[in-house]
Amino acid sequence: MKFNAMIVKEEDGKYIRSIEEKDINELPDNDVIINVKYSSLNYKDALSAIGNKGVTKQYPHTPGIDAAGVVYKSKSDKFKEGEEVILTGYDLGMNTPGGFGEYISVPASWVIKKPDNLTLKESMIFGTAGFTAALSIIQLEKYGLTPESGEILVTGATGGVGSMAVAMLSESGYNVVAATGKKEKEEMLKSLGASQIIDRKEIDDESGKPMLKPRWGGVVDTVGGNILVTAIKSLKYGCSATTCGLTKSHELNLTVFPFILRGVNLLGIDSVEQPIEVKENVWNNISQRWNKDYVQQIYQEVSLEQLSEKIDLILKGQIAGRVVVKI
Repeated sequence: MKFNAMIVKEEDGKYIRSIEEKDINELPDNDVIINVKYSSLNYKDALSAIGNKGVTKQYPHTPGIDAAGVVYKSKSDKFKEGEEVILTGYDLGMNTPGGFGEYISVPASWVIKKPDNLTLKESMIFGTAGFTAALSIIQLEKYGLTPESGEILVTGATGGVGSMAVAMLSESGYNVVAATGKKEKEEMLKSLGASQIIDRKEIDDESGKPMLKPRWGGVVDTVGGNILVTAIKSLKYGCSATTCGLTKSHELNLTVFPFILRGVNLLGIDSVEQPIEVKENVWNNISQRWNKDYVQQIYQEVSLEQLSEKIDLILKGQIAGRVVVKI
């Protein structure tokens, strides 16, 4: 059987993207074949699409770290043909052909059944970005975050994880301060529930001080670098920051003083290799705890043929919210 997929090929040192026809027999021999209905665009997908060997080692390749669809064939007792399922992370779209194709073949241990009160499309509006935001909030709450903690800072607030975090925190009753360099997106952030929008320059302290005046009751950081350093220095006593991204920098140049004098916590958030039981719990939280209505205003839907343009834009930092791919 033939199907369409985005194929990234290496030609003379350049990486070329095209929509091509593949045969289902070309897929890896795994437990479950899924007919993908929706995927979503993440920064990691864009890196794979331009030949980043830290993400994808061998080409030709089909990116797409997210997929939602219907079980086409299954060797596993866990899944039956026709069941609606979700898959995010693990090796999908990295070195295993990903969700930017109409069919994927994956181990059963990577797959979860879609919660009843989420549609396939809604699950991909959330996708890895929404999953990461939800996991960040759950971890912050595990370490004591409550609506009484005060202002909660979200950095990179117009991005996929950031915009989701703003909306989800706000809906949970938190006082959200959204930091962004995109002044034109302030109305979007207000509509998601941000009580205050600040310029990212305000949280990029260059003074060199080991600690700053305490302000934040919690932080969801998506950018890393000095902005994360500034946020950690500004945490209130005993409060926590999560980190999940590095679009500003992968480096973290700070002293131990905030940790040993204010007892703050830095919580690493990994959405890729979480045990499947954790992923099931997070997706159940997403489906039961957070309203799906607000996500309708922070996504755009594209076809597989329109995707390449969006990949270029996300690499330039010119995508706000989420891009859902109808396969």
